[in-house]
This record gives sequence, structure tokens and C-alpha cells, in this order.
Amino acid sequence: MTSPLLGLLTLLLLQPLDLFAWQDYKDYKVYELKFQRVEDLKLIRKWSKENPLWDFIGPNRNETTIKVMIPPEEVNGLVETLSIYHIEHEVITEDLSPLVHSQRAENLKKKLLNPLPQIDVLAAFYTHSEINDYLDSLPERFPKRVQVKHFGWSYERRPLKVLTITNGDGKRNKPVILIDGTVHAREWISPSMALYIIQQLLDNYAENQELLEDYDWVIMPVVNADGYEYTHTDYRYWRKTRRPTSNPECVGTDINRNFDYEWGHDEGSSSDPCEDNYRGERPFDQPESQVLRDVMLHYNGRLNFYLSLHSYGNLLLLPWGYTSDFPDHYQDMMSVADAGAKAIVHSTNGIYSYGSTYYVLYPTSGDSADFALGVVNATVAMTMEMPAAGFLGFDPWVSQIERLVTESWVGVRAMAAEVIRRYPA
Repeated sequence: MTSPLLGLLTLLLLQPLDLFAWQDYKDYKVYELKFQRVEDLKLIRKWSKENPLWDFIGPNRNETTIKVMIPPEEVNGLVETLSIYHIEHEVITEDLSPLVHSQRAENLKKKLLNPLPQIDVLAAFYTHSEINDYLDSLPERFPKRVQVKHFGWSYERRPLKVLTITNGDGKRNKPVILIDGTVHAREWISPSMALYIIQQLLDNYAENQELLEDYDWVIMPVVNADGYEYTHTDYRYWRKTRRPTSNPECVGTDINRNFDYEWGHDEGSSSDPCEDNYRGERPFDQPESQVLRDVMLHYNGRLNFYLSLHSYGNLLLLPWGYTSDFPDHYQDMMSVADAGAKAIVHSTNGIYSYGSTYYVLYPTSGDSADFALGVVNATVAMTMEMPAAGFLGFDPWVSQIERLVTESWVGVRAMAAEVIRRYPA
């Protein structure tokens, strides 16, 4: 028996025990709520604060529906509340458990067919340690073009690594395009996208060499290493970090509310450790946000394009998140976003909305793009919300990876080319 088949047999034999340790989401339901009035949205946000187990997902500014994942013991309370306030709703997933189990089993099976440290980014979702092993293998394959730096540690002492890609000409102090992924743990397509960008710049260098002629690319696939690993081992839909808070029942902080630029606004973040957008007790009290801060500041003066990969929503989000005001050079950044959105619609008919985070999505306070622009003086700073897939939007099947990352790469490539054109070295 060949080794992949032996591994697959082992997986099938061990699967029930392995999946038992995982949060199985038995009888968890997913509802879709429809609302017509701003007052309805305010009610939903109020319920989200009062009921931490009601996991509301969305909405964006222009949406009229929102999903909520609900454990079985909370269903009656949710339905009663929706009925009292005449919020239209329907069950779109009766039991999340078999879907989550199927996704996990599929992913484990696919990974057995691809020997590490080489990875096929289109074939599976990889853990933090697997991604790090892959990054560490690249300097040997591309000794003149790749450098891996260990910038720091997560709270649970996982190494946080950053990859620098050049064209190998040895020139120093080039302008930089900085891309990060996995700020939010459950957004698995984000590290996949970062890995796909790496592979395009390395394995498909001939097709993309103009992107590296005068610019270096710096990529951090996994920022929230502890939270991301937790989604692989325990709780698929975890969002925050894993550092304990002042509330012993509520763990973790939203990294994307923890940056020290206009930190602490109640419109755009929360002081409640039980909420998903908890900002922390003070700016940069999370080691992961400290590391990303240090990476940004390391390239201060050379950072021409900062891009943070998230899911989901088909959005290109510019500063500011904390205010309805626009930053200087906003229209220049809009031109970069416009290049990405147009490239995607011409390639795949995918429609992206773009503009300030405050208007296009919702208010945010202490996010990384605002910090990149407001403190690090990045020329262009942006968050990319990739397309939705799966049952809740950020839980795609393995079979959907290729569509999501190839479409997104069209936009990223076009935006990078526009930045390089506008801001030559």
C-alpha cells in the first residue's frame, strides 16, 4: 500500500475520535434576518451586545439581511425576540454539525495527498505550523529572492514570520508592498490568498516580474496565529486572539480594534471582553498587534501599499474607519481601488464596492489600515474583504479556494501595478 493511501486509511480510522475533540456544533442553527429600517439594525446590534452567544455576521452598510449562528439552548430566546419586534427571519441551516464535520474531514483528506513542506494552496487549508514550514522552505528554493524573518511571538508562543520577496538584483531600500492575512482567525481564505500571492510572485515569476522590478513585497500570511490554530483544533468560528481578558469567561481581543490610532471609540469597537470587536484594555496589549505594528514601522518611509486580507464582502475598504471624514489623498487611493475593482469585473464579472470603511462597511476604531495611513504614513492603505463562500460566508469548501483566490489575485495584481505606476521608485 502506498504511503498516501496508508495515510488516508489512518485518517478514516481515527476520524471519529479526532472530530469528537472539535466543537461539533450539534444542532447549531443559522438564521437569516431581513430588515428594512435603520431602527431594526440598531436593535440587532443591541441584541448582539446583550447576547454574546448570538453570533451575528454582517451586515454591511448597503445590505438588508444578516445571518446569526445560534446554539440550540438560545434558539427559543432568539425566535421569541424576533417575533416580538416583527423581524422577518428564516432558518437557512437546521444543523451546522454535519456541514462543519464534512468540511474538516475533506480538508484533512486533501492535505494527506500533498507532502509537506511543499503545499498546494488550491488543494487545502493549512495550519499555522504548516504555513511556517512552507515559508522556511522557500529560501532554499529561491536563495537570491526570498528572506524569512521571525518578527516575534504570539501569546501562546507561536513564531510570527514574515516573508520578503525581491527580484534578486540586490538593490536595497526599494519601496514596499506589505500584505498581511489572518487578522481574524476564522477567515481561512485570507492565509490561502496570502500563500497564493507568494506562489504567483515566486513560481510564476516570469508572468509577474514587472511587479518586482522596483518594489519588494513583504507578506505575513498569519497574524493571529493562536486564534487561527484554535479554529483548526477546537472552534471553527473563533475570531479573536487567545489571550485571557479581565473577564475569565471571555477570551481574546479583536486585533483589528487594537491599533493605536484613534483607538477606543465606542462607535467602531467595544470595551466588553465578551464581544467579537473587543478592543483590549489598551492599544497594542496583544503581542500579535505589536508584531504587525513593528513590521509596519520597519518599513516606515518605504511603505507605498499596505493591504490587509479579510473575508467576506467583496469590498475594498479605505481609511478612515473611525470617522466620516476623508483623509488627504483619498482620491488617489480610490484610483488604486478602482483599478482593482475594474480588473475583477472585466475578468470574472465579480462586483466590488469600494470607499472609506466608515461608509462602505461600518465604523471601526483602532484598525490596522487607519494605523498604516495615520501613523506609518503608508501611501495607500486598504483592507480587502474577499468574496463570501460556505454557509456563513467565511467558511468556504476546499473546492472553492481556487475561484476565490484567482479572482482576488486579479484585483491585487491590478492594484499593485497601479501603485507602482503612480509611485515609481
